[in-house]
Amino acid sequence: MTDRPGSPSSPGTPAGPTGGAWGAPMPAPAPRRRRRWLRWVALGMTLLTLTAAGVGWALYQRLDSNITTDTDTADELARWEKERPVALVQGAQNILIIGSDTRGAGNGAYGTDSGTQRSDTTILLHLAADRRSATAVSLPRDLMAKIPSCRQSDGSRTNERFAQFNWAYELAGAACTIRTVENITRIRVDHHVIVDFNGFKRLVDAIDGVEVCLKQPVDDQDAKLRLPAGRQVLRGEAALGYVRARYSLGNGSDTERMGRQQEFLGSLFREMQSSGVLLNPARLYPVLDAATSSLTTDAGLDTLRKLYDLVRTVRDIPSERVQFLTVPRRPYVHNSARDELVQPDADQLFEQLRNDRPVAVGMHVRAADNKPRREPAPSDPGTSAPATGSPEPTTPPTYEGTTAARGMCG
Repeated sequence: MTDRPGSPSSPGTPAGPTGGAWGAPMPAPAPRRRRRWLRWVALGMTLLTLTAAGVGWALYQRLDSNITTDTDTADELARWEKERPVALVQGAQNILIIGSDTRGAGNGAYGTDSGTQRSDTTILLHLAADRRSATAVSLPRDLMAKIPSCRQSDGSRTNERFAQFNWAYELAGAACTIRTVENITRIRVDHHVIVDFNGFKRLVDAIDGVEVCLKQPVDDQDAKLRLPAGRQVLRGEAALGYVRARYSLGNGSDTERMGRQQEFLGSLFREMQSSGVLLNPARLYPVLDAATSSLTTDAGLDTLRKLYDLVRTVRDIPSERVQFLTVPRRPYVHNSARDELVQPDADQLFEQLRNDRPVAVGMHVRAADNKPRREPAPSDPGTSAPATGSPEPTTPPTYEGTTAARGMCG
């Protein structure tokens, strides 16, 4: 029987549009071609992975290189180890934050450096051992204190003196400041961090500013600050002027200025926490870059890994448990332009921190003038002794301060 022309089996059947006979399936691609395609995909993924890893490593190295390690302070403190207080609670951390008055590039409007180092702000940050609370205590720069004999950068030694607290940093740097703080508080300082103007400005800019509320306009030539009244967001330059302003805001006291600094830092912490900065790598990098730039630390905090480990342990602290206060102070009895500690409140505060006990803060506490005055002992003007017959409080007082939960605009 002869096949009909045009049938699939006919030798003369024309090719279909797919290259085979009409109705016939296209042959499968050759295995060699498929393997070649898979190899190119694998190679591309490998190159992307290596590129990402290289970029990540480069960024990590940049952040690490931002940090300056202060080995001189550790060497000096080691010479005085026998005189330093011991840590009483394992796991608790005490970090001294020193705001350096160094102008640096771009800060010439605030004046020229005098050739000596100066401390604008000093805060003792206590992190509880369970990492469920943090307490930041501001130490007034005009506080009268016993400053020990300290070694200067040229190898000479200063004389022990009773003077303003911030003289310690100006005379002999961080080591002298730490020893002075430890003499005042009997609290072991585990780490220290020095931040200058540029580092502060860049950190505020990295989180897109901090909101403040002003009851009246501000025009402060010294702080280079002009602001209208009302609610507004302050970024780097204006934020720096705001925390440094003194005579144009409130009563012009350094104590009130420290209160504004504390409120600002609380709002900054809350902004970082509420915006998810600490959990968002895309937003965290510029914050870390800003935080590590212009930063000097001891060897215990001088790498990105060490700083990140520290941040990771505190990022879950509730904002209402992040507290800010100024050590109880009042005008110095011999010079009202200086400060002295209010006793026994100050010593009770230091004892609570030494033993990692909770500290209570509130916006309204009893006035310092209602407390019994402790007169300096004749042989030691840097310490205070209880007045004869003055009863010691049986419970720690509530200290005037704020928390990160309150914010600056209510």
